[in-house]
Formats: sequence, structure tokens, C-alpha cells
Amino acid sequence: MLGALGALLVSAATALAAEDPVSVGGCSPNGKHFCVEANDGSSSGGRPPAGSGGGKTGGSAKGSGSNVDGMGEDCSFRLLEPPPPAGSTLWQGHAPGDGAIYLDPCGIGTGLQSEALVGAGRAFWAQDPPGVVAVDPAVLAQRAVDSMLLSPPSIGIVPKPGGVGVVGMPVYMWTATGPETYGPNVASASAGSVTVTATAKVSKIVWVMGDGKTVVCTTPGTPYTASFGKNPSPDCGHRYGSAGKYHVTATSTWTIDWTGGGQSGQLTEVRSSAVDIAVGEVQVVGQ
Repeated sequence: MLGALGALLVSAATALAAEDPVSVGGCSPNGKHFCVEANDGSSSGGRPPAGSGGGKTGGSAKGSGSNVDGMGEDCSFRLLEPPPPAGSTLWQGHAPGDGAIYLDPCGIGTGLQSEALVGAGRAFWAQDPPGVVAVDPAVLAQRAVDSMLLSPPSIGIVPKPGGVGVVGMPVYMWTATGPETYGPNVASASAGSVTVTATAKVSKIVWVMGDGKTVVCTTPGTPYTASFGKNPSPDCGHRYGSAGKYHVTATSTWTIDWTGGGQSGQLTEVRSSAVDIAVGEVQVVGQ
């Protein structure tokens, strides 16, 4: 049954994206456009349940189910009432009364998306009321990661941008450490009784030094202090062999382990930032 339902959702999403979007927020029905008012007047921090009724354009979606934690969304399939007019592509060629139009406000468990319906859920035709689609923990894991706001390296480097280093002298590279720039960063996402928790940490930073050389660091690096003198960085350094201006790029790889819903897995995210530095030759006085 799930396979057939997936096929129906795909075909409906394709048709809707092209010519029959479901809109929210005070839109006006016009031709093949069918409006669903999603604002239920709730003052909660999350997005109000799609199709909760009470809108000025008419249209609601009746149903019940559990909420997505912190999102204010009801993730159960629900009947769309009143139904769209005859001839709407939502009917997929069927006449009103032949099956019904349902709303999937979250899309969790199906893995399907329709840009035309972002914010309103996804409407689709089905002959019989759709059964419960199991929550996909991997989808919740990605939602948890998206909430982390993982950032690129907050670059520290000597020689400093705006200054001038010296050929052959040690270059120090590092990043500021914190939950968003290096980790660990922990977040959870829930749907119904399923909760997934993800933990993200930077596993490496790849420094492209602008002179054709690449340095891979598995630590955040060591900030330079005057007490280090001419000693090289103990864990993340470089030396330039010639004078010039160099564009330095730092790319962090976040490794994210997640568990929940009886499953576990690993995701990867990358983030990059860059700075420009200058290196010059030593000037010897009297020559």
C-alpha cells in the first residue's frame, strides 16, 4: 500500500508544482488555484497546523495526530474540506466523490517534497483513506542537523590578514571552538513518538594555502602567541617558500552521528571560509 501511496504522492506533487499549488496565508482562489488557510491564531513559536480552518478563503483539513516537536505541525494525513472544485488537477482526472483529496502537512516518512507546497503541506488524491506512514528517522535526523546552524571555521591565522608575514617563517592556522564552529553540537527532532538525536563534531579541517599546498588538520589548531617565537605550530601549520599574496581557504568536515526510532546512522556536512594574507622577503639593512 505504501508503494501505491508513494506513486500517488509523486504524481500529485508533479502536477501541483506545475499548475495547481495549494497556498496559505490569505490567498484568493482563482481558476485552478485552491487555497488552504493555515493560520489558526496560535501564538506558539512553531508554524501553525496547515489547513486548520478559520481562514478567510475557506478550506480546511480535518484530522488529528501528534505534533512535530517545536514545529507546531500536525503530521497526520487529513481530509481536505471543502474539496477543490471539479476540474482541479488535485483530482488527478477523477470526479468529486470518486475518492477524496487529503493533505499531508509534513511529508515525514515519504521523503517526497514539492516546492509549490512548502508551508502548506502536500495535497493528494486517494481512492481510500491513506494508512499511517511510518516516520523515517533519517528524515528527522536531517531536520535535527538543519536546526544546528553549523558554521564554517572562524579562521585565525598568523600572519594576520592586513599584515605581512616573512618567507620561511612558521604560519599558524586555527579556528575558534564552539558548538557552531567546531562542536560538539547536539540537537533533536521528533514526530509522534519517534525522537532522533544527532551529535555533530568537526572531524577535520582542510586548509588550501593558495601556493599549491594543502594542509589537513584533525584538531582546531593552536592560536599563536608571542611566546612561541619562531617555533612551528604543534598541530596545524605551514611555511611559504616565496613572497606573494595568498588566498587561504579552510573547509571543515562535520561528522554527525544520530540515533532514534530504533535506527542509527551518520551524516556529513561541509562548511568553508577564506581569508587573504601577504608574505614578503626579509629586508636586510645595509645591503
